[in-house]
Amino acid sequence: MPHQISPPSAPAMLAKSSTPSGVPPTQEEISSLLDTAFKAQTSQQSLDASYALANLLVNSVGFRGLREYGILDEIKKAAADKKNGSRRESAMNLLGAMFEGLPPAQRISEVSFLIQDGGVLGLALDALADKGSVVRESAQYALDALFSCLAPEAMVVALLPALSRYLSKRTGKWQGTVGAYGLIGRMADKAKMGTGSKEEESLKDLLRESMGKKLAGLIPVVEAGMHDLKSEVSKQALRTMTSLTTLLSNDDVAPRIPLLIMTMENPSTETLQKAIHALSQTTFVAIVTSPVLALLTPLLERSLNTPTTSQEVLRQTVVVVENLTKLVHDPVEARTFLPKLRPGVQAVKDRASLPEVRELATRALNVIKKAMGDDDGNLASGQIAPTTSSDVYAVLDKVVDVQQDLAGFPGDDKIWTLTRAYVAEMVVEDVNLRHVSRVSLSSAPYLTQLFGKEKAQAAGESLQQHFIAEDHRKFGQPIKPASGEVEIVNTDFSLAYGGMLLLSHTNITLHKGHRYGLCGRNGAGKSTLMRSIAEGKLEGFPSKEELKTCFVEHNQGEDAALSILDFVSKDPELAAAGKERISLVLSEVGFTAGPGGRQEDKVGSLSGGWKMKLALARAMLMGADVLLLDEPTNHLDVGNVKWLEEYLKSHTEITSLIVSHDSGFLDNVCTDIYHYEQKKLVCYPGNLAAFVRVKPEAKSYYTLSASQASFKFPNPGLLAGIKSATKAIIRMTNCSYTYPGASKPSLQDVTCTLTLSSRTAIIGANGAGKSTLIKLLTGETIPQTGRVEKHPNLRIGYIKQHALEHVEMHMEKTPNQYLQWRYANGDDREVLLKQTRILSDEDRAQMDKFVDLGDGKGERRIEALMGRQKWKKTFQYEVKWVGMLPKHNSQVSRETLLSWGFDKLVQEFDDHEASREGLGFRILEPKVIAQHFADIGLDPDIANHNEISGLSGGQKVKVVLAGAMWNNPHLLVLDEPTNFLDRDSLGGLAVAIRDYKGGVVMISHNEEFVGALCPEQWHVADGRVTHKGHLAVSADRFEDSRPGSSMSSAVASPKGGSSAVSSAVPSANASGAEDGGELKFKAKKKKKITRAQMKEREVRRRLRHIEWLNSPKGTPHPPDTDDEA
Repeated sequence: MPHQISPPSAPAMLAKSSTPSGVPPTQEEISSLLDTAFKAQTSQQSLDASYALANLLVNSVGFRGLREYGILDEIKKAAADKKNGSRRESAMNLLGAMFEGLPPAQRISEVSFLIQDGGVLGLALDALADKGSVVRESAQYALDALFSCLAPEAMVVALLPALSRYLSKRTGKWQGTVGAYGLIGRMADKAKMGTGSKEEESLKDLLRESMGKKLAGLIPVVEAGMHDLKSEVSKQALRTMTSLTTLLSNDDVAPRIPLLIMTMENPSTETLQKAIHALSQTTFVAIVTSPVLALLTPLLERSLNTPTTSQEVLRQTVVVVENLTKLVHDPVEARTFLPKLRPGVQAVKDRASLPEVRELATRALNVIKKAMGDDDGNLASGQIAPTTSSDVYAVLDKVVDVQQDLAGFPGDDKIWTLTRAYVAEMVVEDVNLRHVSRVSLSSAPYLTQLFGKEKAQAAGESLQQHFIAEDHRKFGQPIKPASGEVEIVNTDFSLAYGGMLLLSHTNITLHKGHRYGLCGRNGAGKSTLMRSIAEGKLEGFPSKEELKTCFVEHNQGEDAALSILDFVSKDPELAAAGKERISLVLSEVGFTAGPGGRQEDKVGSLSGGWKMKLALARAMLMGADVLLLDEPTNHLDVGNVKWLEEYLKSHTEITSLIVSHDSGFLDNVCTDIYHYEQKKLVCYPGNLAAFVRVKPEAKSYYTLSASQASFKFPNPGLLAGIKSATKAIIRMTNCSYTYPGASKPSLQDVTCTLTLSSRTAIIGANGAGKSTLIKLLTGETIPQTGRVEKHPNLRIGYIKQHALEHVEMHMEKTPNQYLQWRYANGDDREVLLKQTRILSDEDRAQMDKFVDLGDGKGERRIEALMGRQKWKKTFQYEVKWVGMLPKHNSQVSRETLLSWGFDKLVQEFDDHEASREGLGFRILEPKVIAQHFADIGLDPDIANHNEISGLSGGQKVKVVLAGAMWNNPHLLVLDEPTNFLDRDSLGGLAVAIRDYKGGVVMISHNEEFVGALCPEQWHVADGRVTHKGHLAVSADRFEDSRPGSSMSSAVASPKGGSSAVSSAVPSANASGAEDGGELKFKAKKKKKITRAQMKEREVRRRLRHIEWLNSPKGTPHPPDTDDEA
């Protein structure tokens, strides 16, 4: 049977001789071999004769023999012989042997096989429908042989058009159509990124980019196959379309691809609406290139031009068109696709019934016109003109003299005309995709048989040098380090985590004294890269003996019982420095020495900011050449961030690689930015501001709402008795707290209040007591004096400072399993861990206490609380007594139970009721939980299948955030919410908080984040809390809140109605509104009116209506109010 590789038993293998004999065979010799192949009794004999003929051609006349001896004509005749299956099989064997042998030896043969006279690819595809299995197998062998020997440029320039021509025929058999679609899919699969060698991945990049530019013509062809009546064809076309979508390197569109493919497969109005809606919910950030436009333009065009499209879908469509077009940076690509959309958008502008839709269409038209350049098709100022075939002809014709240099064999002039165009197109692909090092490979081998080896090589070299010079002229010379720069690292590597490829054959170069910011989306692999460097696992990176690296991350695993000085001295890597040197360095970062100094404090007593400073001190002691800083500003206050900036800038001998989501810090510190782009690291000289100027799509590093991430928080629901957003829901009164062993209180005499409209920031230095204040509010800690009151039904979502503490005991679970565990019994299990819920020995003794209700039944012991109901201005609880039947249960008021000392029992029941109320419409099943994670910005696949231990820090924070928001809290408490979140997620969180209908209180050192959200601030210093309310929020931090936007007007106007407005209203604490006396929750009842009063009201309304009817035309109708009742 034929195989892709010639069988070992074949007597005549294809020679790889580069010096053919040059003696042409006679026609009789060729005819004899053809006759032997066609009349062979076995498949093996047919193969042997085919290989012998191919070998003869390679070593003599080469490609010219295909036409000169009529070999291709004989193959075509045999392939069409319907009466003789062995002749058809031999025809395919001959094709396979030719495909396998000639192109590697003589590249010009590709022209004969694929271009000249329509090529012979169709013969092999048609043979896939043959009734004989041996013929079908031989045909598949021929196709595989051709596919395996083509370069990426040849696939795109010759094979892809040949397949498209075949698929456009109406007379082809369905098996051939399946084979053609399969080859297109194989091309796309071959272009997928992997972990091959650098050369292999470079060829994949070239094929992927070249095919991406051809998608505009491919997608309609493949989509037509998806609707074929033959199921085999439609299934293969669907697989091919799925493969083609892998050519899109756009993270914005990637999550929508399955829905888009489903829309193509089932082109109904419903699926189209779903696709348009999904696209309208997508925040486009990445540059939009031709592959993305090729995929989306047909769907958008269909939506615009369908007469039955609703106004809402038209509105969404023109919004998507506008957003996409803004990110099309190449006018050539714009002029290819946007003319298809412009008539539809113009029709919406002219005929849409809603003024808002017409206005949006007008905006979209203006953006389209700007993206396309002027009407004459001239390039915009500064736009780089792409290379065309004419440019290649101009250079090629100068170095090749056809009249003098052409070999002069019969038919060479015709083959030269085809080859010239073929070579020009391949060179154009290489040059426009900036693979100029391949220009010689795409030209010289194709000219060798026509002009001789020396002349062909000279022509290829001239072409390459010319276009390298052109590339430097257009894009500039490669950046060279300044004189005196010391290169300490220069390595190529790939990086994968688990089954996920993070970086593919990229380069990292570090120079001494430079400070590199590492920027990329959450989960891109920034921390993984740094950890691989620190652990010596990154291929090509110098070892620790050659280059000392130190990884500074926020580590929470310290030995809490040791003093700071002892803890550092105990480190084996630092012990050699001596205690005196260690103490000196600790002093430099703020840990004072001597009796009573901070160096004697226990490690466990340090706040998050001081822990990070301790990690930095250890790095300083190690004397690192390269400092790897992972979120170094987390938990640092403004003063300490400034100190860190100065430290890094003053130590010019240290090279730093920094991951941080603090845009101000990166702006002040970095000399270069490394950015993750399509699984590559790209270096941009300058700080963050310079980087954003070069890459405008990275503006999310400066604008909170300009991010791809989208968070959606659930509605908190109603609170009984709370009819105003400014009414207090939780209050602290004269509270003080001192940590065990501390000499002075962390907080003293603190009074504060929060409401549903609160947007409060708690500001203060590290260790000032901010987290302690939060813990007192949430019940994590009990005040030693004073009291904390909260609404009995209040639900609080709490994210700790060290957010990963929430999930550190559940690392083996998936996020979905963690949420199921946490809420399995209808309660939030984390609430049970609060100090207000943990029973002390005193509380257990309290349960044995006998109480007298005063109902004449004597003293009894409380067994449990069974129920709760509203009573007057408070609640009363159904009490079950020990040893008594349920019919003897009693109703006891809240105040009575508290006076008896059953605070925690009441608190437990209140928490249970609040949780039950919040979870009343939540179904704890995987599908619903996965959607909840998607709302918080975590991919449902990750939530369902990845263990928490394998997630990045930012993804773990999203898990914690989703856990806190599951029971629809009324108050969200965030302790350092910006830690571990990247810029995209930070922007999504900011927008979600801005639009949230409940109260928010947060601790954050991120001035940008706080300034954009919190009009009220509590400043903590020396154990005291100072309130500053009604500050102006920085609405310009949100891109959609800048002048002229709809959100901007909502923020500016008191009647805006959005939650952004309510957040600008001071809390009850600042305004004094509804803040007197006890925390009461009595609802205001509407006054009842008598029947006579109702009749009088109807008379008044009727008279007003009659008066309005007699008024001049245009007079507004008076409101029917009850104010006169």
